[in-house]
Amino acid sequence: MPKQNIYDNQTFFEGYKKIRENEDNANNIFEMPALFSLLPELNGKKILDLGCGFGEHCVQYVQMGAEKVVGIDISEKMLRTATEENSDPKIKYINMPMEDIDKLDEKFDVVISSLAFHYVEDFSGVVKNIYSLLNDGGVFVFSQEHPLNTCHTGGDRWTRDENGNKVHLNLKNYCIEKENESSWFVDDVKKYHRMFSTIVNTLIESGFFVEKMIEPTPDEDIIKKYPKYKDLCHKPDFLVIKAVKR
Repeated sequence: MPKQNIYDNQTFFEGYKKIRENEDNANNIFEMPALFSLLPELNGKKILDLGCGFGEHCVQYVQMGAEKVVGIDISEKMLRTATEENSDPKIKYINMPMEDIDKLDEKFDVVISSLAFHYVEDFSGVVKNIYSLLNDGGVFVFSQEHPLNTCHTGGDRWTRDENGNKVHLNLKNYCIEKENESSWFVDDVKKYHRMFSTIVNTLIESGFFVEKMIEPTPDEDIIKKYPKYKDLCHKPDFLVIKAVKR
């Protein structure tokens, strides 16, 4: 079965690119700071970036001292932008679904992935391949949509008061792990819901030691500057995990 490649849909691609161009997007304010806070020292390291997208992170890894960065993405449109805007002699971009990384014939010190695993059906298979590609003591850091988000299957996420203010999150089917389809720029965007315990246990069963987890939430300063993110006090948007190969 062909892998989902929603980012090569022109409507989706343009909508996503427009969001990322806004400085106050949730990725910049919450996900990226959490992800980068979990990274080890990158000086002289070989990095594999899964779902590298536009390649901005790959350039940052080089600036942080990485010896080599391999960026993998299934989207030709994303990699075209990465090649045009974020090239470097130390970066190699490969058009490949992350489910096929077992075809890579090299080892890495650090594997990183930003907001890609909720699009992957065979999470366990990819984690096992990552473990095999890492050198002993290698580090795996990734973020994904929080399971409280991926279980959403339609309707309003929130119960609101008479003024339309969000009172609490509407949660259902959290314990049913399956493929969900949602509308985001286009219809039928496939995301895979896994419970928090499944994500963590998959890492452990594959041989990883889970070192730290972050569920980024806004502090008072962020809420004051960006009031629209007050609803993240009810539930986090992202889950960020650092695991180490034993």
